[in-house]
Amino acid sequence: MRSRLRKGLLGGVTAVAVALSPLAFAAPAGAHQGKDHVHKLVKAVSGKNVKKHLRELEAIAGANGGTRVSGTPGFDASRDYVVRKLRGAGYDVTVQPFEFTFDGYVTPPVLKRTSQEPKTYTHGFFGDYVAMGDSPSGAVSGTIQAVDLVLPPGPVNSSTSGCEASDFDGFVAGNVALMQRGTCNFRIKVDNAMAAGASAAIVFNEGQEGRTEVDLNPVLGGPGVTIPSFFASFAVGRELAATAGTTVTMNWDPVVETRTTYNVIAKTRKGNPDNVVMLGAHLDSVQEGPGINDNGSGSAGILEVALQFAKTKPKNQVRFAFWGAEEFGLLGSEHYVASLSEEERAKIALYLNFDMIGSPNYTFGIYDGDGDAFGTAGPPGSDVIEEDFEKFFAGRGLPFKGTAFTGRSDYGAFIAAGIPAGGLFTGAEQLKTAEEAAIFGGTAGIPLDPCYHSACDTIKNINDKALDVNADAIATLTATYAFDTGTIGAAPTAAASSRAATAQGHRPADATG
Repeated sequence: MRSRLRKGLLGGVTAVAVALSPLAFAAPAGAHQGKDHVHKLVKAVSGKNVKKHLRELEAIAGANGGTRVSGTPGFDASRDYVVRKLRGAGYDVTVQPFEFTFDGYVTPPVLKRTSQEPKTYTHGFFGDYVAMGDSPSGAVSGTIQAVDLVLPPGPVNSSTSGCEASDFDGFVAGNVALMQRGTCNFRIKVDNAMAAGASAAIVFNEGQEGRTEVDLNPVLGGPGVTIPSFFASFAVGRELAATAGTTVTMNWDPVVETRTTYNVIAKTRKGNPDNVVMLGAHLDSVQEGPGINDNGSGSAGILEVALQFAKTKPKNQVRFAFWGAEEFGLLGSEHYVASLSEEERAKIALYLNFDMIGSPNYTFGIYDGDGDAFGTAGPPGSDVIEEDFEKFFAGRGLPFKGTAFTGRSDYGAFIAAGIPAGGLFTGAEQLKTAEEAAIFGGTAGIPLDPCYHSACDTIKNINDKALDVNADAIATLTATYAFDTGTIGAAPTAAASSRAATAQGHRPADATG
């Protein structure tokens, strides 16, 4: 991020249009030659057409159990839609299969309160509860029994609920143990509940600021647990604890097996194949929902750019990638990069990544290629990509901010291979700050995408302005780099970078209490 440019924009100064900088790392030859192509492509690409693709993806999810997760018919139908469109436009399309470990569920999980006023709780991040990692299958109906709860919670992380065997003195075998997050890890709590004869376990968040919602990925740390175990929000735990004798029904039907999924790679038939401009977005959703923002938005954005770009004759080959199994740990993009020879990797001049470009409470985020905002730069050339995106937003008088190269999306395998990268991101589970709300609009104190990894990630979860602006940004840099006559890439290194992605899709693990 260029601090001087950022300061002008965030201070409310209207920026004038500026020419994009040539990506000429090895030689200054040929500044961007594609201005006419940029203008034509941006004019042709519209948020309205991008949204048509999103409606198709939503319909696909609706016909396939509400999801487009890899390894299921919903993803396969999404793949077929993209392939059909790209081949119809004249691209050379490759469908690349690969195997992965599908870790999901057969039937949707269930947590219901069956006494007092019956209530069905919502599964998923930003929902009411999730099944803990390593929880076994099971269907249980039983009475809630609170275990050493601290309600209201103390001012600091201090609850020892379920941490000692003595916490279960007087526990009635067959009841459902309700425990509070605190000073010991989840496995200790659940092991003690099993020893006391509990039929199931529910651990809820402790209740202090920052410890109220459902965790992204609470885990039990390996096999050996014999009772279904859920992690719930503080509000759910408090509600279940409020009335003695509350009864619940729980069901968890997990599946872990090897399945096949796919990457889709479309390349132009014209352009220098030794100087490749590559764009990518993951096509899969999580199992909990249709994934229209995450990441139908990025996939639809690059699909529409590809369709409008199809009639041109670029100087450099352009590849559009639609990745599978990103939500299982960036597996599709990692498989693709690993499948390339060192010589083939060296032909990829740069990679542009688009993951969630229509968040409803958005910010305009640009990956921090030069590292000046977050301290982790991309490979040489990533700084120029960042600057070119900045100049796009500056040219429209729009604010923008840096977003870190955290390894949470499909650029990870490319920067690990030394390939310059950049891209756009409008936000996931992060709460919008008051400063961001003042700059970008929207609502402070709620997530940038309140439906992240949830069933409500539908077409209603898309911000039309963010989608349209980012589609134009994708079109601008695609045409710019496709017609750049300079040397637009630095040869990637063969050695793996220490920045190789280790996160599981968007989901960092939290195995502790």
